[in-house]
Amino acid sequence: MTVAGAYARIDRDRPRRVGVPEVILAEGKTVGHLLGILRALHADGAGALVSRPTPAQRRALRHDARAGLPLRFLAGGRVVRLGGPLGPRYRDGTVAIVAAGTSDVPLAEESRAVLEELGIRSVTAYDVGVAGLHRLLVATRRLERHRPELYLAFAGREGALPTVLAGLVHAPVVGVPTSVGYGRGGRGEAALNAMLQSCAPLAVVNIDGAVPAALFAAQRFALREGSGARARAR
Repeated sequence: MTVAGAYARIDRDRPRRVGVPEVILAEGKTVGHLLGILRALHADGAGALVSRPTPAQRRALRHDARAGLPLRFLAGGRVVRLGGPLGPRYRDGTVAIVAAGTSDVPLAEESRAVLEELGIRSVTAYDVGVAGLHRLLVATRRLERHRPELYLAFAGREGALPTVLAGLVHAPVVGVPTSVGYGRGGRGEAALNAMLQSCAPLAVVNIDGAVPAALFAAQRFALREGSGARARAR
């Protein structure tokens, strides 16, 4: 276990233990703490993912990247990748990522970036919410041709998309309520409550839970591949 100062104990065994890397949530951390954790990981030869860096943290990370810290900015800067091994890299299978509206796309791209760094192929369909149901029907026919093992469905407002999708496709659906909306029940609360009351089989993560949804999908691949015989270290 790597120790970064007196403020962080980094779980290096997580990829072996649960099949997915530890992702550093940047929100709530000082710039100094975030950089200290990343520098400690880099000195130890490990890779990492950072989610939700603030603008100030991104500026500091870009400064360190120019100074030689191997960082890549993904999903419009909402995910940052520290170069080095993340653990198992999965080669087989596909996850479909579906977003109800254009406002949900940044969160969908967070999930896509995490999956891509773990070697998991994704196919996407964006702006296919139930306000124009014909768009979703066309999208599902295209997505089903890829035989995805899991769907991640992002929706704000009334959160109807994941329930409708779960009644149309062959694979399990994970609903991700997004903080898109306004007025009573806005900021994702109405979407979350609607998904929890789904009449179709549906798993649900927390509001804006793009990274947890991606890691849940990755664990499905980890379970399927068992000891990792078909996974290769990155």
